[in-house]
Amino acid sequence: MKKYISGLSKLLLLAGALVAASCTDYLDKAPGSDIDENEPYKNFRNFQGFVEELYGGIPCITGTEYHNSWNHGEDEYWEPSDTRPLAYHIDQGNYRVISEGGTFIYGFPGNGEGKPESDQKNDKGNLWKLGWKGIRKANIGLANMDKLQGATAEERNLIEGQLLFFRGWYHFMLMQYWGGLPYIDHVLPAGETPMLPRLNYRETAERAATDMEAAAKLLPVDWDQTTAGRPTLGNNNMRANKIMALAFAGKCLLWAGSPLMNYESSGDASYNSELCKRAADLLGEALSLTESTGRYELADFSQWNDLFYYADRGTRIPGLKETIFQENLVQIAGRFDWNQRNDYFAQLVISSGVKVQPTANYALYYGMANGEPISSWTEKDAVSGYDPSFPWKNRDPRFYKDFAYDGVQVVRDEKGIVDENTKYASLFSGGPWRVANGMKSNLTGFVEIKFIPQMAKNVAWAQEWSVVIALSIMRLSDVYLLYSEATACGYGSPTSKATTFGMTAVEAVNKVRARAGVGNVASRFTGSTDAFLPELYRERAVELAFEGHRFIDLRRWMLLTKRPYTLKTKLEFDRTKEFSFRNPSEARVANLREEVLFERKLDDRHYWLPLPTADVNIYPEFGQNPGW
Repeated sequence: MKKYISGLSKLLLLAGALVAASCTDYLDKAPGSDIDENEPYKNFRNFQGFVEELYGGIPCITGTEYHNSWNHGEDEYWEPSDTRPLAYHIDQGNYRVISEGGTFIYGFPGNGEGKPESDQKNDKGNLWKLGWKGIRKANIGLANMDKLQGATAEERNLIEGQLLFFRGWYHFMLMQYWGGLPYIDHVLPAGETPMLPRLNYRETAERAATDMEAAAKLLPVDWDQTTAGRPTLGNNNMRANKIMALAFAGKCLLWAGSPLMNYESSGDASYNSELCKRAADLLGEALSLTESTGRYELADFSQWNDLFYYADRGTRIPGLKETIFQENLVQIAGRFDWNQRNDYFAQLVISSGVKVQPTANYALYYGMANGEPISSWTEKDAVSGYDPSFPWKNRDPRFYKDFAYDGVQVVRDEKGIVDENTKYASLFSGGPWRVANGMKSNLTGFVEIKFIPQMAKNVAWAQEWSVVIALSIMRLSDVYLLYSEATACGYGSPTSKATTFGMTAVEAVNKVRARAGVGNVASRFTGSTDAFLPELYRERAVELAFEGHRFIDLRRWMLLTKRPYTLKTKLEFDRTKEFSFRNPSEARVANLREEVLFERKLDDRHYWLPLPTADVNIYPEFGQNPGW
């Protein structure tokens, strides 16, 4: 693989100019006041102010594109007449709009300057710029640790631990999209073009994981339990901590050991067992600490939607104690409110009409409540109990939390004045929701309700919900699933355990399923890792649905370009005479069939994102990713 670097000569050096300006706020200095060069580092308060800007570089995923366009796998189908969102361009294989438009994958082309010091959401949608700036800032901080005077050992550890964590984390965030990169672990001289070799993926990941492991040794489990954290008691939830650092270090090594990354590093498109074993031990340590301290916990299933959004709850942040690491919350109040209401429902309910909808192929991943998978929408299955005449019956409970299907009530209609086919999702073939206005209608037969209240207050959204949505970049159920994958692939069996945690790989999956009331992984899947992985992949698809993970998962498993993962499908079916709105999950349907809406034409080059053309000519040793 040809190696490549971006605007390091600009982006890594630019961050140095930001240091003095950003620290002014933290030091309560008047604009224009003279600041001694040692001022940002002289005590814990000032140095922590310097560090805060690293948090400012965390991507704002839901706030930079104004629409739900952060899912780039086979999970959603974007309304095809609207060609603006990046989801559309990724479907077309046009990845260049991502880099040439000046943004990462979290924003409209042209938006997002990548400013960690900014308080504007549009400046948080450019990971390429924010990542390199964050890395430089972390290195500047580490180079100035000796200037921290009068600090306690705890305070020094907190500062150094955060800096190490973010240096590793930003490298990890970059390389999972662009592959192996230079690992910048020192302050590059201003005015000089960096002449650093591009490492392969494993080499980059090893160094990122080393930094995050070192951070874990310095950071506490809970800032609220430290002396230094008392002045900000109750506001420390998202600060870098020991569990967070261990979990991301483990995730970093699991990614490095996954087929795509292992192929980039070694030419072997299988799992690297050594890296997976190390990942399993780190993830196991994170889970062991979690369970022994109660720092994080799986939310009760009755609170499922509270993990993702709040409606009419002011600016309260969703996530509960399950969220470990969250997207940037800048301008959280109302930043996605209007379009979050508009994007999902048919034109009969909201005049702008549906824009994004879950695919039928993805809804099929949601198996039965007994834990058994479903292999086809149209075939009866005696093992699982699935019957295509009753496709909504006895499904995985998460199915009913994440989707509205035919006959589900979607408008409250307290005055009783709304037409039945508007009040209830009319998603059968030829139903009003599907033919109201061509492309503004529902095309797949499903409505996504994971991020929005199932029922509108009334038609046209008058006096509608005020919705606050926040995505978790990492939540606890994800860590259990990461642990399961790393353990099975590293220690060789679904019944294996890591050295640091008492659960087997299959027990970790079952714990996640148990929270939702889903049956255990069937014994026929637990005899070997090869038999187990498809069920684990399916569990990740269901548990983490629509949270922005699927695109990376399909890439790292090298499934992105393979059928059926290139297909986006719809369901067509007829209502029967005995249909009743009173219990739609029990409804019998007729003539059920799955049809292809769209097939992606992707090839091997689409496994890695292209780098901006302006950056590939910095020096000869750094070239574009293959095929771009």
